[in-house]
Amino acid sequence: MTPRTTKALALLGAALLLTGCGGVGDAARSEGEAGTVGIAMPTQSSERWINDGQNMVAEFEARGFGTDLQYAEDVVEDQVSQIENMITRGADVLVIAAIDGEALGDVLDMAASSDIPVIAYDRLIRGSENVDYYATFDNFEVGVLQGQYIVDALDLENEEGPFNIELFGGSPDDNNAYFFYDGAMSVLQPHIDDGTLEVRSGQTSMEQIATQRWDGSIAQSRMDNLLSAHYSSEDVDAVLSPYDGISLGVIESLRAVGYGTESKPLPVVTGQDAEAASVKSIIAGEQTQTVFKDTRALATQTVDMVEALLAGEEVPVNDTETYDNGVKVVPSYLLEPVSVDVDNYHDVLIGSGYYEESDLQ
Repeated sequence: MTPRTTKALALLGAALLLTGCGGVGDAARSEGEAGTVGIAMPTQSSERWINDGQNMVAEFEARGFGTDLQYAEDVVEDQVSQIENMITRGADVLVIAAIDGEALGDVLDMAASSDIPVIAYDRLIRGSENVDYYATFDNFEVGVLQGQYIVDALDLENEEGPFNIELFGGSPDDNNAYFFYDGAMSVLQPHIDDGTLEVRSGQTSMEQIATQRWDGSIAQSRMDNLLSAHYSSEDVDAVLSPYDGISLGVIESLRAVGYGTESKPLPVVTGQDAEAASVKSIIAGEQTQTVFKDTRALATQTVDMVEALLAGEEVPVNDTETYDNGVKVVPSYLLEPVSVDVDNYHDVLIGSGYYEESDLQ
């Protein structure tokens, strides 16, 4: 009898008990001959996470895997409970996009004791040795693309300025937020240092600019405060936003004080994830840019990694140095992000089949 078979038999009774009392997310489960993959996603409030979940389920099931897809709606305790139930039901592998990258240590210990490998999905899980692999995009490059877009849009290599910019960061409990910030600041900081860019609020550190849970309403409120405190007689020329939901919140704040007219145009506003609402905003001349991360490609790459892992084959990775989670360097596969604006959205998003024309009308 194999260790995995022993594990499955040992957990069968508990799994039946859970099913009988309506365990978390029974309706999202499917069976498959190749094994069962537990997929823990953070929230359905963001279009991109819905797409990630759907893409992975479709790809796993096409290759003979069963799936157990759960969304925790940004409640850490619920995500922990969902993962615990996946373990108890006998998942063969876990794919986890963590809500809080440092809150899963105990449940990952539970997975390890049940011989269940873990792949961190898009968000690095920190503080645990029980993270086997990491599938993501080049998150530092995402920030570089955002920062460089601002530099190019304002022509900072030729213009003296100063141009006014305000900075927004992602959620402080998401490791990716720091990579996005570091990438963007690697481009923007020299222009801040030489005075070409001016942050009138003085808020430039991640501690000052972070946006809890990537919440657009929090970003909108902070932008309201920045405008009232620092821009009564000055205009904002650019806003570094790391995510489309934050971008739309910022734009709502700007519109409320008169931006978006011929005499007071909206500033350059970056973003990330190419969510439909933001692409429509770009087409309408509001949001300026977003970074496209093709979740179809990430899903396929993750399935490739799981398939190799469960078959005992070499797992495909292309980075073994960058992603230190505080306990170990996690072997990773990084995909390339793409900058998108009004000039190339059609080729990149519609041409690739990610969106139909009708999705963006």
